[in-house]
Amino acid sequence: MADFLGTGWQFPIRVNGRGGLGWASGAEAVAQAIWIILATPRRSRIMEPDFGCGIHDFVFAPNNAATRAGIETEVRRALIRWEPRIDVLSVRATEHRDAPNTLLVEVSYRIRANNAAHNIVYPFYINEGAA
Repeated sequence: MADFLGTGWQFPIRVNGRGGLGWASGAEAVAQAIWIILATPRRSRIMEPDFGCGIHDFVFAPNNAATRAGIETEVRRALIRWEPRIDVLSVRATEHRDAPNTLLVEVSYRIRANNAAHNIVYPFYINEGAA
């Protein structure tokens, strides 16, 4: 099954114990690809300017329901477009109870190849430049 899901460099890129590149495969490769999509602002890659996620447009947005809904929409849109190995089951952005400028974006997804459900929580920081 890991062959079907692919193998690629670990993210972040690491050197393994033998001095070569670290590799990720299977569900780990999918999770790392999701993280890369969410962490990449759109228009930041010259050769593929549409790649990435629009959540970075919300960095200075107020922490309110409209912002959280917009973030959820952008995450869902990016994953549907850029990660064909998954079905997005849900996306939920909630305020971190101990850090009001941190949103926890929980993504639940199913890997199409084996119907296995997974989730990740991506921390997203807003209002970092606010006084």
